[in-house]
Amino acid sequence: MTQSLPDLREAPPRLAVLQGHASCQPVSRHARVTAKLAAAQREVLVVSSLRGAPGDPVTAFRRIDHANLRRGVRYRMLFPDHARIAAGASQRLAQLAQDGAEIRTMPAVPVEALVVDRAFAIVPAERQGGHDGRADVADVAVFRLPSVVATITELVECLWPSAVPLTASPRPRPAGLDRRDRDLLSLLSAGCTDESAAAALGVSVRTVRRMVSSLMDRLGARSRFQAGAKAADRGWLEGAADD
Repeated sequence: MTQSLPDLREAPPRLAVLQGHASCQPVSRHARVTAKLAAAQREVLVVSSLRGAPGDPVTAFRRIDHANLRRGVRYRMLFPDHARIAAGASQRLAQLAQDGAEIRTMPAVPVEALVVDRAFAIVPAERQGGHDGRADVADVAVFRLPSVVATITELVECLWPSAVPLTASPRPRPAGLDRRDRDLLSLLSAGCTDESAAAALGVSVRTVRRMVSSLMDRLGARSRFQAGAKAADRGWLEGAADD
């Protein structure tokens, strides 16, 4: 008795690698990742450090994300805290939040990945590094293995509750936030120590620590850097250098 073999031609591969070369492939890889994202129906998970290799379509900001949000696809995105105040990135994140993306930040993200409809994961598969230690161009691996997709998804679910939400629009500046408060918040967001902030403001270190404690309470922040990031997110630093 002869048993027919299953037709495997219609089954998608469990692993596909979108390979690239610095001269011409980045456009092709971006287009293919965009096409996969355009097929999303329910949810896209994004975990990115925003420090990918040049031409890396996984860590890039994409127009298709805004188009997906407008047609009702849910986006949950995890980025490092520094993205809140990084030039360019903070504006992009604000635009995504305004379009409905749920964005949270944490001190550092452990992976770079996109997960589409919990059906497949897209991750960078780095090639040989350049002179600065970063990859010249990243290949892109598409995994349909349930174990891989589930592992990345569960990691996002584990990190999500403790990450800090990024609000969609600035909140009104609270009464009593004076120029010195805003100057201190600007110094905190830049990573200044208590001693350097005290020198810049012309006050004692003890005064700075008292001000920091008060501001952290008002912002609900768990660290000095987070206080500066939250203040920037809410628009509290606007005009700090110009008052």
